[in-house]
Amino acid sequence: QVQLVESGGGLVQAGGSLRLSCAASGRTFSTDTMGWFRQPPGKEREFIAAISRNDGRTAYADSMKGRFTISRDNAKNTVYLQMNSLKPEDAAVYYCATKGTSVPGPGVYPYWGQGTQVTVSS
Repeated sequence: QVQLVESGGGLVQAGGSLRLSCAASGRTFSTDTMGWFRQPPGKEREFIAAISRNDGRTAYADSMKGRFTISRDNAKNTVYLQMNSLKPEDAAVYYCATKGTSVPGPGVYPYWGQGTQVTVSS
């Protein structure tokens, strides 16, 4: 099993920034790709970005490019999501997920964190 714990969410004013973190533990050899998703209130969960362990390849949803940046520290088994110029519509529960294949992008992720709330005030 892999355990994922997100942190860094909270309340921010529109135009502000947040950096989310997600630390993996347990069978970390099953964390070849780590990704971020979000679920706004009343909407379906959507893919934001993902990054592979081996070569750092990244993939972003088209709508997330430019303001969101994913990165990872393999030594710490941690993935980050830097979010800039936040808008009220970015408010959501943000989830970290991981899978054992090195193909960054949306798809099937067997392991998920519990989520962290991001609220953006206008």
